[in-house]
Amino acid sequence: MGELPLDINIQEPRWDQSTFLGRARHFFTVTDPRNLLLSGAQLEASRNIVQNYRAGVIMPGLTEDQLWRAKYVYDSAFHPDTGEKVVLIGRMSAQVPMNMTITGCMLIFYRQLGTAYVSATTGAVATALGLKSLTKHLPPLVGRFVPFAAVAAANCINIPLMRQRELQVGIPVTNEQGQRLGYSVAAAKQGIFQVVISRICMAIPAMAIPPVIMDTLEKKDFLKRRPWLGAPLQMGLVGFCLVFATPLCCALFPQRSSIHVNRLEPELRAQIQEQNPSIEVVYYNKGL
Repeated sequence: MGELPLDINIQEPRWDQSTFLGRARHFFTVTDPRNLLLSGAQLEASRNIVQNYRAGVIMPGLTEDQLWRAKYVYDSAFHPDTGEKVVLIGRMSAQVPMNMTITGCMLIFYRQLGTAYVSATTGAVATALGLKSLTKHLPPLVGRFVPFAAVAAANCINIPLMRQRELQVGIPVTNEQGQRLGYSVAAAKQGIFQVVISRICMAIPAMAIPPVIMDTLEKKDFLKRRPWLGAPLQMGLVGFCLVFATPLCCALFPQRSSIHVNRLEPELRAQIQEQNPSIEVVYYNKGL
């Protein structure tokens, strides 16, 4: 077996990001919760492999699969800019367990939404409480979907608020080669819209499927005799849904999205057309 070549681009994802399947495979790897179980020594070993490879040093016997595995382990635990280890709950691999806990608790304690959701945004609370009052006289199953409406409202409010600076000054747009052409608010709006849609879609399976299943199971004698099983069962259902929903919904839109030059701000459009008249599409990072 020959030595591993040095021209493998581990700065980019392993799979083709222009296809949904390629993006899905990438995010299934990025959000793999098993990475949270890796020891500090394993994380350091992966970091050494990646940093050595970037410096042109290849460990003896290193295969391409091992290199990519080390790259994704490194990306899952270390900050891409500073290289520092990210706090456990802030890692991409913590998305599923953290969201499972939050979503599971919302579904389990949905009858106490007024108290349980006090730390959420005003818009989400208003949505939750408003819908809760409207569903008081409807079947219990309808009330179980109130948390989903609250989460959808929270995403519609929180994400634009967290990225409000981008809505004011824009985000970098580049040509196909990655050369920066300027900043665009129009691209920021499109990117934020894509992220909001992805987050809402991400919540649908975890907050729509378990309530239907639990509403059926709670009528069965098995669960009536063992009510203590309700919470862990619902939490498990939420986790199962999120394992698939998280990477698949992150993959709905390309991370490096595009926007037609005609949709940019007049000043930026004129600048691009003057300097690069052949460019029809520019690219930007939509965020997560």
